[in-house]
Order: sequence, then C-alpha cells, then structure tokens
Amino acid sequence: MEIVRIADIPAKGTPRGVQGRSLVDLPDVSVMNLILSAGDKVPEHVTPVDVLFHVLEGEGTVIIGEEKAKVKAGEIIISPANIPHALEADCGSNFSFLVIKTPNPKKKL
Repeated sequence: MEIVRIADIPAKGTPRGVQGRSLVDLPDVSVMNLILSAGDKVPEHVTPVDVLFHVLEGEGTVIIGEEKAKVKAGEIIISPANIPHALEADCGSNFSFLVIKTPNPKKKL
C-alpha cells in the first residue's frame, strides 16, 4: 500500500504558470494538485485524454468547450478528451483541485 499525503509534497511552478504537486504518475492515471491564488488562471488548452477536476478548496470557474460554470469544493467536473478547457480562480479566494487524467498522457502508447 502506498499513501500519498498531499500536504507533504512541496508545490512548485507548473508549465501553465500556477503552483502544483505531482501526486500520482502511473501508466493508467496521473493525478496533480493545482493550487491557484485569487486571480490565477490555467489558460485554455487541449488534453488528449479524459480529465476529471475534483475541487478541494475554494471556488472558481471552469470552461470546457463552449460551457462555463462556477464550481466549488466537493464538486467533480468531467472534461472529455480533445476538448479545450481552462480554469480560473476568479472568486476572490484560493482554488485548489485535483487534476485526474486517464490514461496518463505522458505514458500513453
């Protein structure tokens, strides 16, 4: 058994300009914890696999394709593969969420 303690993993800058922690990096799944401060954005981009966003803390906006929604802690958002998506911490608070990709695009054959 392996237990991942999110708070024990130091956050560092990501290529998309926000803070994040790599939590799981297996062939079938990748899990990151992204932490956006108020005003931070993950710019629109496309991921070649399905992505789940599980909001851990705060509130923000998720944009998937033409759809836009305010989301908050306790919600899971599904983003299908190859659809542009973006996230914003636009509600005046920190916005922390898990990014779950399956299969792991870095290990996809």
